Amino acid sequence: MVVETSRIARKCERAVITAYQELKVVGINEVSAFNACTTLYRIHHPEASVNEARRLVSEWIDHHIVRQAPGQTNGCDCP
Repeated sequence: MVVETSRIARKCERAVITAYQELKVVGINEVSAFNACTTLYRIHHPEASVNEARRLVSEWIDHHIVRQAPGQTNGCDCP
């Protein structure tokens, strides 16, 4: 399933969701895709702790991919 990411306002959030979807499409398992996306988030936000990155990435994947929920998500303060 592919989520339309153009409606996601935060660049880091859009990058994470796009990367997760593309990794899954090529057969990467969920844990490896999640770990890669956590690393990607920390590249955008080096000040974030690993736990903070894991929490946000898991919330974003749940919101956009698992639940396919509309609207904004909680997250970082970047535009």
